[in-house]
Amino acid sequence: MSVAPRVVLVHRPTELDELIERHGTRGQTAFFLSTRGRNIGEVEERNRLQAAAIHSVAAAIPVDWRRGAVLRADLPRFHFEPEDLIVVVGQDGLVANVAKYLSGQPVLGVNPDPARNPGVLVPHDPESAARLVPRLADARALHFQERTMVETVIDDGQRLCALNEIFVGPATHQTARYTIALADGTSERHASSGVIASTGTGATGWCRSAWLERRSHLRLPQPEDSRLAWFVREAWPSPATGTTMTEGCLEASDRLFLTIQSDRLVAFGDGIEPDAISLTWGQSLQIRVAKQRLRLVV
Repeated sequence: MSVAPRVVLVHRPTELDELIERHGTRGQTAFFLSTRGRNIGEVEERNRLQAAAIHSVAAAIPVDWRRGAVLRADLPRFHFEPEDLIVVVGQDGLVANVAKYLSGQPVLGVNPDPARNPGVLVPHDPESAARLVPRLADARALHFQERTMVETVIDDGQRLCALNEIFVGPATHQTARYTIALADGTSERHASSGVIASTGTGATGWCRSAWLERRSHLRLPQPEDSRLAWFVREAWPSPATGTTMTEGCLEASDRLFLTIQSDRLVAFGDGIEPDAISLTWGQSLQIRVAKQRLRLVV
């Protein structure tokens, strides 16, 4: 007997949830917002929209299917099964949060507030859930976009995967010192603010800022391209450090190598600093295109 599909609903607390948890009551929350020139009505409206979107998704799940739910903060402790069907209700960043914990499961992104959220990774409105959720179990009935991901592997075996970008650099405002190298043997010692390696999905964010700032002619990757773009931030020239290896692209078979030459550096993905890997003097790592990809329902 086959096991019924399981739909896992991923969401995060709303701003209203977080404010009431912090201030205790709706009245205290309203007072706090008023001191900041805001009205609780707008916050309550966004809360209502998310609740309505979650209800639409839940109502669309066939009654004989299994169900699961996980908040963003609990993602590191949640076990996704290979056959799970993932529905993300929230902003684009929530898809990036969950992507690194998946291994090819289909992801349906539902945007509860299209007037405020761009919806690049959550392109579907809540009304579409009734039509799309029951079709998640049949891959032939849907169209997917497979988005490239980036990963770094540390010499001690730790691994970090991300949908947008991976940053390696100082945890504070101090200088990162390291040697950067490519597989062809070219290398250079750097003193900089760190290194960003971005996918095509991330190429519209932090990576693009670096690209624009230096007026780079590098061709940035598209979301489905199996390549990455990398940039060194604010490389400092000195008798011991150079500034010639500060940008480039990595194809699927390429690697970017870093050997750490200072203490208290970190590596983290998609801007999630609490998940950072600590790096110390003498450690090495490589950055590359990840084998896993995000399967996004489009």
